[in-house]
Amino acid sequence: MKIKPLADRVLAKPEKAEEKTASGIIIPEAAQEKTQTAIVEAVGPGTDDEKITVKAGDCIMYDKYAGTAIKINKEDYLILKNSDIIAVIEK
Repeated sequence: MKIKPLADRVLAKPEKAEEKTASGIIIPEAAQEKTQTAIVEAVGPGTDDEKITVKAGDCIMYDKYAGTAIKINKEDYLILKNSDIIAVIEK
């Protein structure tokens, strides 16, 4: 299934939370913090007022409670507004 975001929306795949600490202690799933980073999968065309500032493949950081969570083929994704993206992470 292919999803094409509309207007100023971005489809992103959240990165997995760390399952172990640096010292090797396993963190239970309930105690893992929700990550605020994701990889952009697709972008909408933007609007006259809101130009899209990211492209597919970018690693982004977004607001903590932003976006709508969806599942596609048993994979977790987020639909975010472009304005909810707070940074592009250069690796």
